[in-house]
Amino acid sequence: MRALVVTPTYQESENIVEFLHRAREAVPDADILVVDDNSPDGTADLVDEVGARLGHIEVLRRPRKIGIGDAVRAGFAVGIDRGYDVVVQIDADLSHDPAALPQLLAEIERGADVAIGSRYVPGGSIPHWPWYRRAVSKWGNRYATLVLGIPIRDATSGYRAFRADTLESADYAQTRSKGYGFQIELCYRVWKHGDHIAQVPITFTDRVRGHSKMSLGVGAEELALVTWWALRDRVLKGRSRR
Repeated sequence: MRALVVTPTYQESENIVEFLHRAREAVPDADILVVDDNSPDGTADLVDEVGARLGHIEVLRRPRKIGIGDAVRAGFAVGIDRGYDVVVQIDADLSHDPAALPQLLAEIERGADVAIGSRYVPGGSIPHWPWYRRAVSKWGNRYATLVLGIPIRDATSGYRAFRADTLESADYAQTRSKGYGFQIELCYRVWKHGDHIAQVPITFTDRVRGHSKMSLGVGAEELALVTWWALRDRVLKGRSRR
């Protein structure tokens, strides 16, 4: 399978060099695309430097910070337009261990349409997180699972491998979330389409360098979107059919 690894970045100069080396070591035959939202810290320039040495690494430079959902969609579009069989999404802050990339790709080889790196299946873990952050993440995922009816334990995970034709059949380009709600929205679309979803245990390690883009506002936006999708699809459409 031809695989493209897509990672969205904004101000990841402290992590991007190590990330690219570790990703290249984990999947030497894959191509890597960094989608950078005009990072003022020179992230994109570092990608060019590393790519010149390691090969098969390039950067898609965007004019401004638009949001992780929009950045990932742009990366997926490149993968599909170029005819890749598999497109992988991963964060560049090293919270996602690139060493797990072969496990996700192996699930696709075995027949899965989507392989999600999950913190909340047996074998998954989140070391060093304080209890309150762990609780917010875990119960946020449980809420999404409950109201949307999706059997995915970690719908907010941004570490995932997709068959390219699965992305197309799920109309990934029609997703609307610009922020982290994109993760849930795309999972929901894939599940509704009936595709086979594998859940692979991962260890999620909190970033050591740089600053997290997550905030209470981002979490509130996710909950609001999930609630709206549930009302739209499980209540309003049900009434219209009656």
